[in-house]
Amino acid sequence: MRRVLALLLATSSLMYGTPGVAQTITDDVGNQVVVNHAVNRIADGWFAHHSLLMALGAGDRIVATVNHPEDHPWMFRLQPSLNQALQVRGKTFDSEALVTRKVDAVFVPAGDPDAAAYRQAGLPVFEMRFDDFPSMERSMLTTAQVVGGEQVEQRAVAYNRYLEQQIAAIKQKTAGLTAQQRPSVLHIESLHPLKVDGRNTLIDTWITLAGGRNAAASVDGNMKPVSPETILKWQPDVIIIGAGAGELANSDYASLFAPLKAVQRHQVWQNPAGVFPWDRYGVEAALQIQWATQLLHPELFPRSNMIPETQDFYRRFFNYPLSAEEAARILHAQPPATQP
Repeated sequence: MRRVLALLLATSSLMYGTPGVAQTITDDVGNQVVVNHAVNRIADGWFAHHSLLMALGAGDRIVATVNHPEDHPWMFRLQPSLNQALQVRGKTFDSEALVTRKVDAVFVPAGDPDAAAYRQAGLPVFEMRFDDFPSMERSMLTTAQVVGGEQVEQRAVAYNRYLEQQIAAIKQKTAGLTAQQRPSVLHIESLHPLKVDGRNTLIDTWITLAGGRNAAASVDGNMKPVSPETILKWQPDVIIIGAGAGELANSDYASLFAPLKAVQRHQVWQNPAGVFPWDRYGVEAALQIQWATQLLHPELFPRSNMIPETQDFYRRFFNYPLSAEEAARILHAQPPATQP
């Protein structure tokens, strides 16, 4: 990864060193995209990708977004300029509206069917994909190339270095755990309908890294529907519920799931959510792995405190002076005390 990093940075430095010269950038799925001018106005069609742009200091360049303040209030609190951006419902922008707003680049998730229409309108389109930590690092570098500038590149390097340091520190303490020492962890993405996250996902990656076993390892992929009987059969030791899924105690499954070990032992937790839900695909995954490790194995990190760690992260990567009270609200999946 470091050799790729060095090559990308050397290449981008050369490209951005000559203003006015067309640049060809390879996106995350291998498309070669030509950009003829500085990228100052961005349409971002991937919910999670906004956090990468914000971590690069380019959140104020987003002029069209698929996100909304009622869904991600911390995102709009930290990046209030999003309130002036074009907001669409769903994931589709009107190409003419993007051209009218003089958009310089469009980011979309890999395989987005709307990409062809944006390209037909003459817009540079970058298909982004990250579903594990190495691919997220690569996507951060790709995004930095598109945005351009030495400071942006330095921020990408700094974030990737921070993520790698956290992974290494956690691995050092959890890699030697036996199967018996690893609690089974069920990550519930939705309670209504009932959906879980299985293997081959970032969720599975951080559960394993944090010293757990994915209770849904027999399921392949994200957000997969399961029956309540299946969960009763799995008998997870720990249940982590996505920030927007509601509370198990107030759900239709409260009585049915009462016999579960996780419920009996009071090991049911709501996942933190800030700019984006920590458990899913965004830069706050670097905080998620720390939170999950302390949750599953507090004995391995006895002096850790997620409040100052969260404050430091938001100051360092979002340029936001998060208070201790705000950090606590994020850790409890609560919105800002006052709406942005």
